[in-house]
Amino acid sequence: MNNKERLELAHWTVAQAKKAGASEAAVWVGNSREIEIEYREKRIDKLQESTENGLGLSVYLNGRYSNNNTNDLRKETLGRFIEEAVAMTKYLGEDPYRSLPDPKYYEGRKDIDLDICDAKYDSVTSDQRVKLARDAEDHALSLSDKIVSCSASYSDGIYESVKVHSNGFEGSQRSTAYSLGVDVAVTDDKGARPRAWDWKTVRHFNELPAPPTYGDQAVEKALASIGQTKIESGSYDIIVENRARASLLGALEEPMNGSNLQQKNSCLEGKLGEQVFSELLTVREDPFIKGALGSGLYDPDGFPRRKRTIVEKGVLKEYLIDWYYSRKLGVEPTGAYLSNVIFELGNRSLDEMIKSMDKGILITGFIGGNSNATTGDFSFGIVGKYVEGGKVIKPINEMNISGNILEFWKQLVEIGNDPYQYSSLMRPSMSFKGASLTGV
Repeated sequence: MNNKERLELAHWTVAQAKKAGASEAAVWVGNSREIEIEYREKRIDKLQESTENGLGLSVYLNGRYSNNNTNDLRKETLGRFIEEAVAMTKYLGEDPYRSLPDPKYYEGRKDIDLDICDAKYDSVTSDQRVKLARDAEDHALSLSDKIVSCSASYSDGIYESVKVHSNGFEGSQRSTAYSLGVDVAVTDDKGARPRAWDWKTVRHFNELPAPPTYGDQAVEKALASIGQTKIESGSYDIIVENRARASLLGALEEPMNGSNLQQKNSCLEGKLGEQVFSELLTVREDPFIKGALGSGLYDPDGFPRRKRTIVEKGVLKEYLIDWYYSRKLGVEPTGAYLSNVIFELGNRSLDEMIKSMDKGILITGFIGGNSNATTGDFSFGIVGKYVEGGKVIKPINEMNISGNILEFWKQLVEIGNDPYQYSSLMRPSMSFKGASLTGV
């Protein structure tokens, strides 16, 4: 089944839902094919291929709403599925804010090729896939006799979907993704086993970096973590490396969402247009970057994607509000689903930022923790390196960083020139003054 056939099926499903009594209906029909390979101890440890078809039906019936899913796309069985979905929706409680978006919000969608689908996906062979994982592991294992565990993983997938609303929206998308990565653990004289990884995801097969690069970076980081220790609690200048998981940025995004705003669970409520963060922080969304992982023409509500500024020089410019919560809040929807998030960059590299640090911490990863959208308080475990006089002195772990986003993001003093390219969140390295760290 191709997307043209899926569109026909989606329109048929919408018509059947209306015939069964639905006031409105939205239908998603998609297919995914994914292949995963893992090499461990110089042999294939995992080889898996999966193909999945799916159909999602959202039923709106006089203020009642349900979401229903099936993997059986035969019309002879879908008819019964649709009838039962509509019939069950009648028993749900009413929610006057549940409806499809006003069709005026579907207008203005761009018709451009975002280059998110590799036309050569079907020409990638099993031998090529296996060789990439094998070569990545072989190279990593050759780099140090301290390695006690090593695995390399390759995966790829092709994703096709259509979406149809009973009040006029129709959309179609096709995309691919390729990933390759290495995970290693090393040992020291005391039996500790620090781990490190390097993983990259791209849209096109020929954009994957060569296999040796993953082992080079993963092994280097693992060896540099030998001898990890805690340091004294206190206030430290910090640099957050660009590839570190985006825990702090997640804590920043959460209170911008319409659900938290409507439920009075947002520390950013009422702060639209105010200088809330450091003037160095400018955050934008650009869904039209060719070949980027977050690129797309429409969001799950059917709203056309658009470029927008969320934070400008520390001023909160826009909340993230979908159709449903816009109705509950009585405001215009802005779109709650982010695509590619980009930052206004500085002029220096991470190495240059480290060399100018007198005394502080380079955070290379986050481990667990939580944030509170209502108060803005956060606490995350960290791993990283202690820096003094512009030089890395020793690795650290088992420490926490804590604070409040309303204060913490005012302490941003520099943004690097190194956006992370293998994510839809293209975060650069960032430097902060006086962060609170808990250790010994």
